[in-house]
Amino acid sequence: MSKKLPDVSNIERLELFGEDYNPTATIENQEGQKLSLQVYYQLALDFGGIGPKAANSGLLMYGSHADDARANPGRHPNIDRLIDILENDYYLSVKAVPRRKRNAG
Repeated sequence: MSKKLPDVSNIERLELFGEDYNPTATIENQEGQKLSLQVYYQLALDFGGIGPKAANSGLLMYGSHADDARANPGRHPNIDRLIDILENDYYLSVKAVPRRKRNAG
C-alpha cells in the first residue's frame, strides 16, 4: 500500500448502495474493519463511488490481503466485494455517515 490512507476517525460507518439504490452493505468504524473503511472511503473520494476501475485500485491498496482473499474466498468479505465488482462490472455508491459529537456535560 503505497498510497497514504485517509483518517477516518470522524466517520461512524460507510453505507454502500447498489445500482437500484438499495443498501447492500455497511462498513463500520471498528476494530477489524478499519482498513476496509479507509480503503473504501479513499475509493469514494478518488472515484465518486466504486465501479470496476475503483475496485481494481482498491485491490492494489489491500496488497497481500487481496492475495489472501483470492486464496480464501469468504475470509475477507470487503475484498471479496471488490473482486465481485471487477468480475461482474457493477457500481456501488458510498455514503459516509459522520460520528455524532458527544456533549461535554
